[in-house]
Amino acid sequence: MKIKISPLIYTLIFLIIFFIFYKGLQNSNIYTPNLKIEENIPSFKAKIFNNDKFISEKIFQKDKFYLLNIWASWCVPCREEHSFLTNLSKEEKIEIIGLNYKDDKKNAKIFLKELGNPYNIVLSDEDGTVAIEWGAYGVPETYLIYDNKIIKKIVGPINENSIVEIKMLIQ
Repeated sequence: MKIKISPLIYTLIFLIIFFIFYKGLQNSNIYTPNLKIEENIPSFKAKIFNNDKFISEKIFQKDKFYLLNIWASWCVPCREEHSFLTNLSKEEKIEIIGLNYKDDKKNAKIFLKELGNPYNIVLSDEDGTVAIEWGAYGVPETYLIYDNKIIKKIVGPINENSIVEIKMLIQ
């Protein structure tokens, strides 16, 4: 009787473990951030690159489009999207605000001098708390804002498709 129960127990344990792993493989582990649309922009305080304090309520006005771009000089995708931001900065209907994320100010200034500065204002987020308040998961992330509401969030670098979509939204 002992001999017949032992293989049955091992087979049952194997089937249970197999079933657990099989179910685990069917679950999608791809993380998709929650894209906040039509939400009010968060109120925050940050420093402008020239060390002046800045309160968000002073810049974001009603009936105007803004693009808040979270970037860093050490971010390779930020370099890739920079030319698109530079082209978009020529649009009169939109103001681009840069939020420099956890970056050395000297490196950030070199980055902007080397590639050009598409931003109307560059804010500094030395410890990353402002980006967290916006719900950012990393850099680059970009928010299109109108009437103090987020109307579009772009996770990752801006590309040609993003520019076309932004231009359609601001028309």
